[in-house]
Amino acid sequence: MAPPSAMNTSRAEEKAIDDWLPITSSRNAKWWYSAFHNVTAMVGAGVLSLPFAMSELGWGPGVAAMIMSWVITLYTLWQMVEMHECVPGRRFDRYHELGQHAFGDKLGLWIVVPQQLVVEVGVCIVYMVTGGKSLKKFHDLVAPPSAPPIRTSYFIVIFGCLHLVLSQLPNFNSITGVSLAAAVMSLSYSTIAWAASLHHRNHNNGAAAVDYSLTAATPAGRTFNFLSALGDVAFAYAGHNVVLEIQATIPSTPERPSKGPMWRGVVLAYGVVAVCYLPVAFAGYYVFGNAVDDNVLITLERPAWLIAAANMFVVVHVVGSYQIYAMPVFDMLETFLVKKLRFKPGMPLRLIARSLYVLFTMFVAIAVPFFGGLLGFFGGFAFAPTTYFLPCIMWLSIMKPKRFGLSWCINWFCIIIGVLLSVFAPIGGLRSIIVNAQSYKFFS
Repeated sequence: MAPPSAMNTSRAEEKAIDDWLPITSSRNAKWWYSAFHNVTAMVGAGVLSLPFAMSELGWGPGVAAMIMSWVITLYTLWQMVEMHECVPGRRFDRYHELGQHAFGDKLGLWIVVPQQLVVEVGVCIVYMVTGGKSLKKFHDLVAPPSAPPIRTSYFIVIFGCLHLVLSQLPNFNSITGVSLAAAVMSLSYSTIAWAASLHHRNHNNGAAAVDYSLTAATPAGRTFNFLSALGDVAFAYAGHNVVLEIQATIPSTPERPSKGPMWRGVVLAYGVVAVCYLPVAFAGYYVFGNAVDDNVLITLERPAWLIAAANMFVVVHVVGSYQIYAMPVFDMLETFLVKKLRFKPGMPLRLIARSLYVLFTMFVAIAVPFFGGLLGFFGGFAFAPTTYFLPCIMWLSIMKPKRFGLSWCINWFCIIIGVLLSVFAPIGGLRSIIVNAQSYKFFS
């Protein structure tokens, strides 16, 4: 048995490491910090493709999918907020820690960590591509016609270099300003998208008849498009992978647990999500019908200055979103290096580890600029579980609600919906990859 002095030294070292790691280093966040972070994590540039998803679903299924996804994911997010401190005196600061409590130390790690990494690393790569493409769109709109064309790769490098600097911010609280700017920008470009759509219809006096029929000519095509669009709508709400890590930054006492201020922030964030998602999806589809592009800003085209501004807003937003999704990866990386490989915590380790991660995501984004098309397939195996039904399974395991009671039935309903999504959505994504494979070019 180790002497008390050795145990005290070990505890002191453990506390020093926890005080250095990004998730547990700062616990003085205000409730509105969680609102900024959740909006930034939840509202992605994918909101601009929601009118296109509606065109593949049609009015009835599209409206049902949008609203049901909002309700289910708000419920599962509430569950995670509640389970953060479900054991008195202990906080589950990371998604995998809650998974280990629910499923056991080894099984919990294997269930949660691979899925969480697929989502977080995948989203970082997609945002690297999105940031580069939006910068290029902005340049193309404001540059004179005589200006030579510039490849998307160069804009991705510019976007990546910005993250080499921002990635050195130590923790969630230190990126609150970036997150606030990103949240404001997401609300701004979403408002531009739906307001400009309605203005387009009014300006044209609704002269042209809008076609709301499904575009695919064959039943098989319509089915695959439906599944792919269902996946797009479902995955638009995938912000759960960072919610426990955000809650870990909020102070907590037995009298005032963190779930109170965290839930206030989540409710505000979900209100903003509804204001961003629903008007864009419904107004974009209402105005353009099945003629809408997979990015509604492309369909709008003019006024050019407004579309250019919206693209720059997208850039600012994905800057914040990248940092929100990268922070848990930085935490995993630094925990592994310090606790397993026994590297000394400090600025040199952080500088090298985080810079290598940013460079990795930037290289993949440059090499595979069609990565977003692949994520619909691969992400289907991770987005739906971590957002729609893994929280429900953990709730049943930890909280043990009464069998066939209301809570038990709601959780099983969410599990069934989530499993169906994770099975069928990748089928639509795979078909989309096969159809578009000829247009995919590496290092383009």
